[in-house]
Amino acid sequence: MDDKMREEIAQFRHQVIAPVVVQELDARTAAAVLRELAGREYRIPHSQKTRVGLRTLRRWVSAYRAGGLEALKPQVRNDKARTRVLDPAIVALACDLRREVPERSVRQIITILELSGKVAPGTVKRSTLADHLVRRGFSRQAMVKKKHRSFRRFGAKHRNDCWQGDCQHTLALPHPDRPGTTKKVYLLAWLDDYSRLVYGRFYWEEKGPRLEDCLKRAILRNALPRQIYVDNGSIYSSRHLARVAARLNIRLSHSRPYQPAGRGKIEKFFRYVDTSFLPEARNLIDAGRLNTLDQLNEFFWAWLEVGYNNKPHSATGQAPRERFAQDPTPLRKIDPVTLREIFLWEEQRTVDKTGCFRLHGNTYEVETSLARRRVMVRYDPYDLARIEVWHEGRRFADAVPFRLRRHRHQTVEPVQTEEKPVPTGLNLLELVKKTETRRRAELLEKTSYASLVARKKEE
Repeated sequence: MDDKMREEIAQFRHQVIAPVVVQELDARTAAAVLRELAGREYRIPHSQKTRVGLRTLRRWVSAYRAGGLEALKPQVRNDKARTRVLDPAIVALACDLRREVPERSVRQIITILELSGKVAPGTVKRSTLADHLVRRGFSRQAMVKKKHRSFRRFGAKHRNDCWQGDCQHTLALPHPDRPGTTKKVYLLAWLDDYSRLVYGRFYWEEKGPRLEDCLKRAILRNALPRQIYVDNGSIYSSRHLARVAARLNIRLSHSRPYQPAGRGKIEKFFRYVDTSFLPEARNLIDAGRLNTLDQLNEFFWAWLEVGYNNKPHSATGQAPRERFAQDPTPLRKIDPVTLREIFLWEEQRTVDKTGCFRLHGNTYEVETSLARRRVMVRYDPYDLARIEVWHEGRRFADAVPFRLRRHRHQTVEPVQTEEKPVPTGLNLLELVKKTETRRRAELLEKTSYASLVARKKEE
């Protein structure tokens, strides 16, 4: 099992026990939550099991409280797990059997396969077939339709208990490097479920680095949340976001596919943006008074503070910022330097015999003792000039750029602008001419006959 797999398993374990470790619970409440978690089914990475025992959950909680995320990583084993393979035709037939009668258990499907002579008795393991069915979307839970579903209204009890995050495709701005065309912008936002306080920002792309940048800024402004609740979009399902959440002790939760009801508060906020902010912004764009992304964000932040965060909310009767400030729950603040370290990207690279490695088109030098070794590099995608180097849990001197062709990761490269600079009205020839004219006038005044007579009389 390599480091990447162990990291994924540790992140999964943290997300399972997050309801217990992200907040202080008394022993009775914690025990009740763990019993409820033990009764759920999970998609466990690199495992065919679907449930986690109560004793295992207790062991994970103890390990995390003692050693953090690192303690949740499985120990390295020397033996290699065998991959169980089934005939694709048998798997397809099993999926058809489950599709016909969704209530059929895996054991029943195996019995049907054996009695029909499709497989020899005892050759198909229950756990193996169950894993194949889950991977293809034919788990019994997924196939059995639940009728007459009801939803209860959810509300966080305190500030920062839960943040809802989402992205909205809003409007288009004049393209910065293609005159006569436009480019779409995206609004990324985080809403505190308790107070309805919102932090948001417009970006050129809907990509993971932009999401991370917005989340980082929201944390610096409003402190750490205990849970973030998002949809199943690719930017919200990345391994890096899961790793960041685990290291910050934040529970990362995803809404069920095609069931956005749980994120109704931020959807309502976006509808308010559509009716209140966007018409005014389009008016400024049409008038030529709003042309750049920076200008759009400046207008949005002003509107957000005046027209939303400090305005009474219809559901709570209080302004979001006032409600957030009045809640006595302590804030989980974090040092900006520590926050930056946690958000760093990680990749593995092999150092060549000359002590160099390549990363995103750039070449870097490291200590000669790391030659021919596999290292972990950590970096900010917005600054490829600074690369941290780690090996076997120890940090070495930062990599030295040898050939730096790209200063930012390609997913966060700023859009090149061709805006003409505003004329200063200053010109060297005009200035020297004006200065020389003034000098001659002053000299002429000093040497004129009238001025000489006047000075003689004064003497």
